Amino acid sequence: QVQLVESGGGLVQAGDSLRLSCVASGPTFSHYGMGWFRQAPGKEREFIAASWWIGGITYYADSVKGRFTISRDTAKNTVYLQMNSLKLEDTAVYFCARDRSTSGSRRYIDYDSWGQGTQVTVSS
Repeated sequence: QVQLVESGGGLVQAGDSLRLSCVASGPTFSHYGMGWFRQAPGKEREFIAASWWIGGITYYADSVKGRFTISRDTAKNTVYLQMNSLKLEDTAVYFCARDRSTSGSRRYIDYDSWGQGTQVTVSS
């Protein structure tokens, strides 16, 4: 099993940047895909970004492409989400998760471990 803890959220203004971190404890996640999701109150959980263990593949939701970057430091068991040019609609609780396989899915049901989330609030 793995435990994931997100941090780095906060209150920012539109156009600002934040970097979220997700630190894993327990077994290493080096052979698993990792993803970031977000969820606003009353809305479904939304895929944001994923990082595959194989091939160095990363991909993003259209809503954040070009603004957000997912990366990982395997030695530190940490996954990052760099968020630039934040918009009001980016306001949500952000979750990191571990995929069941070596890939990173767009579907939250494919992930078997989740962090507790970190709040990102963007004001205009």
